[in-house]
Amino acid sequence: MKLWLAPYAPNPRRVTMFLAEKGIGEEIEKTVLALPEGEQRQDAFREKSPLGQVPCLELGDGRILTESRAICTYLESLYPEPNLMGRDGFERAEIEMWDRRAELMFSMPLMLWVRHGSPLLGKVELNQNAAVADYYRDGAMRMAVWFDGLLKARPFIAGDRFTSADITVLAGMDFAKMMRWRPGEELPHLKAWRARMAERPCGQTPP
Repeated sequence: MKLWLAPYAPNPRRVTMFLAEKGIGEEIEKTVLALPEGEQRQDAFREKSPLGQVPCLELGDGRILTESRAICTYLESLYPEPNLMGRDGFERAEIEMWDRRAELMFSMPLMLWVRHGSPLLGKVELNQNAAVADYYRDGAMRMAVWFDGLLKARPFIAGDRFTSADITVLAGMDFAKMMRWRPGEELPHLKAWRARMAERPCGQTPP
């Protein structure tokens, strides 16, 4: 299998963190694209990923998967342990529920805040909008408070064990470091959770 990635991009990092937790990172050939130079828009790559997006996984028979969660779902089927997406129908649905909440309500707003607000991404995000950045920042901060309250009562995003939902939150939060944001003392439970994640394989993957 071959995997196309990009440094600092949060969605590819979701996959590399997933690989790290599975302990299978060395089993997949990786190609790193330079997004500021537009390598994702070159014809050769767009034949694999028509929207020019990373991550992109090519199977041995030439079939292609894009979208980070889809790639992780496929890898979970090949490498079911350690389990990160649920062991039965209900647990799979419950973890997906929390993963979707984490992505749509917290990590995605964080990512859009960075994409529209960071001068460092000006070459990648050609239509940056400060008002859009402020809107998503405010939404993300409201959800940070909500997740902080959630983590007061449980150790992980989806319950009592580490799952793909934790990876999704971590990818978004780490990307927001580009805006110099980290959970502080006003978010003690989210801060403590982030410290625990830093000790795991996922927290030690490069950006």
